[in-house]
Amino acid sequence: MSFKIDRGLFKYDFIDHHAVLCVPVDADVKEIRKRYLKIARRLHPDSSFTETDEQKQLGNEFLSKLVNPAYEKLCGDRTRTEYILILSQIGKRLLQESTSVTLTTELAKQLAQTPNLEHFYKSAIAKIGETQYDSLEQALQVIAQVSELNLVYLMRNASKSSAAPRPPAQPKVESVTPQPNTPPAPTPAPPKEDSIVEQYIRRAQSLIDKNQFAQAKVELQDGLKLEPKNSHCHSLIAMVYLKQNQLKMAKIHFDNALKLDPNDEAALQWKPKIDKALGQQPSDHKVTSSANNGDKQPEKSGSGGLFGGLFGGKKK
Repeated sequence: MSFKIDRGLFKYDFIDHHAVLCVPVDADVKEIRKRYLKIARRLHPDSSFTETDEQKQLGNEFLSKLVNPAYEKLCGDRTRTEYILILSQIGKRLLQESTSVTLTTELAKQLAQTPNLEHFYKSAIAKIGETQYDSLEQALQVIAQVSELNLVYLMRNASKSSAAPRPPAQPKVESVTPQPNTPPAPTPAPPKEDSIVEQYIRRAQSLIDKNQFAQAKVELQDGLKLEPKNSHCHSLIAMVYLKQNQLKMAKIHFDNALKLDPNDEAALQWKPKIDKALGQQPSDHKVTSSANNGDKQPEKSGSGGLFGGLFGGKKK
């Protein structure tokens, strides 16, 4: 049986694991696990729901190809965090492309218009979940229907977060004599949401603090794939290469950082020293390699080098 789905989020080359398990996109791990166990019992070959050999085989295929991978993705700490961040970005992208988004189910069209988004969405998901895998032959269509609901929900949430907040209405008050020592309370600044790349940078910085440079480099390389022009990411990966005594790769990324941000403190401090160690004169901030092409086969620069002399020995 083909498990290809071409509606909802699946239409955008994205595997909608929440739709497979029929849980809301903001479901917590406890809710996800509870739902998974219910589906697993339903699809298990020994279940009373799968009577024929054909149903047992089909149920096992749903488990191995869709349900188990969805559970593993949504219950792993790191994989779930990254997955949720990608979902948020997809919602914003679809909002920008909303004129090309086509809804095929009445339920999704109603969700797009309802004023009570949260209640309608979660009630619909719960209702569909009651019978999602009762007919295995129809299960893919049900998953596609849930994915359309997820698509609409993400778009509407992205619309709410991107809308400029309206200033509160000013109540009409009579003029009164101000009281001493009662300054008005400051208005709290709205919390700033981290971008995906900032999540990678934060994890990388934590790994660097633990001297886990190889893992930090992987995080930063992934971040640069998403945002090649992030000066902070270039500067931080340059420091990782510097700590690994890979001076040529450090120079490449410091060059990139300075081109994007001429005031980058780490690049301004270390690039002239690297140039000197490599036997080069300080040059203009010219990018000599792209963000993603030069990281796979870095060149070493000896056993001691710049880093060993300045930091008291080579670190690993």
